[in-house]
Amino acid sequence: MKDVYITRLSKFLPNEPVGNDEMESILGMVDGKPSRARTMILGNNKIKTRYYALDKNGRSTHTNAEMTAAAVGSLFDEGFPISKLQLLACGTTSPDQLLPNHAAMVHGLLKCQPVELISATGACAAGMQAFKYAWMSVKCGNSSNGVSTGSEKFSSWMLSQKFEPETENLKSLSENPIIAFEKDFLRWMLSDGASAALFQDKPNETGLSLRVDWVEIASYAHELETCMYAGAIKDGNGGTVGWIDMTPEEWAQHSVFSFKQDTRLLGKNIVPSGAKMWKELVERYQINIDELDYFLPHLSSEYFRFRIDEEISKLGVHIPQEKWFTNLTRVGNVGTASPYFMLEELMNTGMLKKGQKIVMMVPESARFSYAYAHLTVV
Repeated sequence: MKDVYITRLSKFLPNEPVGNDEMESILGMVDGKPSRARTMILGNNKIKTRYYALDKNGRSTHTNAEMTAAAVGSLFDEGFPISKLQLLACGTTSPDQLLPNHAAMVHGLLKCQPVELISATGACAAGMQAFKYAWMSVKCGNSSNGVSTGSEKFSSWMLSQKFEPETENLKSLSENPIIAFEKDFLRWMLSDGASAALFQDKPNETGLSLRVDWVEIASYAHELETCMYAGAIKDGNGGTVGWIDMTPEEWAQHSVFSFKQDTRLLGKNIVPSGAKMWKELVERYQINIDELDYFLPHLSSEYFRFRIDEEISKLGVHIPQEKWFTNLTRVGNVGTASPYFMLEELMNTGMLKKGQKIVMMVPESARFSYAYAHLTVV
């Protein structure tokens, strides 16, 4: 098995940063009324700016595939041209279509030579599933290089017009129709962008590289019911009914294709399960926490920062806050891309030194999965 190195990281953030006071003017007001939950949700998540692949009038400026292709293209230059690319692994929650898959659409835009493709579709951990696939491919000698990506275009799913049929239906039942909190919640949490990593079997000849020591991913779906979902509704027993078993009229009446979050389940389960996995990894890999230099937790909201801190302290695997590095408040919660954004900023802004050790933590609330990775700066 070969050592594997991340030699380059890139990102693409569309348009100008969007402040909290601008969000509703771009996404629109559902039923023409300001959201009752927006201020509370933004107060908890602490996000100040984010990016949308929309113009000021809510019109699309980039597809998910276009943003991803832009990020991938930025990894290559004359010293290492895209003609050498062997594998492309793409993770996303929000592909532009059901078929063809996201990686195929990105490859089509890159217009390079034939390459191996894989698409990981899910929530936040899908970006790390792509990350692990590229790492494993190089590690076992299947390829000498590969690119993995995380990208999202959530904004188009959150436009007010997507909820109007539901509110019209609610008007026949109530004088004061509002969309459910589970749908309104994610309108103020999610945003757009793409990031990419280049994996190679040799480190950079000049400058720093990140050796990927291990990647661990686990699902807790056998224990916990669905928490974040789209293209489905939940039934009364905690299960889901998918769009394929619903009529087009029901799709509209229930805003079936909106992103929804069961915040009750989220608050109860997302932190304890991830902390338990971290403790298990510390023991399995005999990690000396004092030797860690950076902890990169993907936080969907700053609300979870001190809850994670408290839980890992309780289990005896505490990482001091001064070692935490996040950029959520500046770039927003971009799902699968967020872990890459943190790593890209560390690598490309001169913060790292040889010998430093990094741990990435990526929770996913869709059906509760967690990804961890350990990297060493070389």
